[in-house]
Amino acid sequence: MISIRTASVADANAIASIYAFHVLHGTATFEIDPPSVADWQIKIENILAKNWPFVVAHDDGQVVGYAYATQFRERAAYRFACENSIYVSATMRGQGVGTLLLAALVQRAEEFGFRQMVAVVGGAEPASIGVHTALGFHETGRMKAVGRKFDRWLDTVYMQRALGKGDGPV
Repeated sequence: MISIRTASVADANAIASIYAFHVLHGTATFEIDPPSVADWQIKIENILAKNWPFVVAHDDGQVVGYAYATQFRERAAYRFACENSIYVSATMRGQGVGTLLLAALVQRAEEFGFRQMVAVVGGAEPASIGVHTALGFHETGRMKAVGRKFDRWLDTVYMQRALGKGDGPV
């Protein structure tokens, strides 16, 4: 039974391991070298300190995926827009974990007060596009051949969905 909870610094090792697999074997991230556990501890602390959502999916006590949202850009005018990041353990892909994580993230981002959520889908990954589309995101742009990994050029797809009142009055 998969459940979702708020991440903690204690999850850094599992998160680092999940992400390292994607860095080393996938095209969803354009990173080449996996960040350390210490890097993840700092990232988790920083996101939670701002009360932005950071969630993990766990199955029988083991972290099998994670998702977080951060302000889309640092400038103050972007304070209502966030960008999401979602990664699922290689052993749990295709089992609905990404959908559960994204649904929880959307809800928590709305509760925080974000009004727009952006997904930057590295490698134009079809599974990620499918999960985002199923949860109401639509494609807003594509940057062709902006990344190079595993000896091939990769596109990035931008997707977006309104949260809460969207672009209504603040």
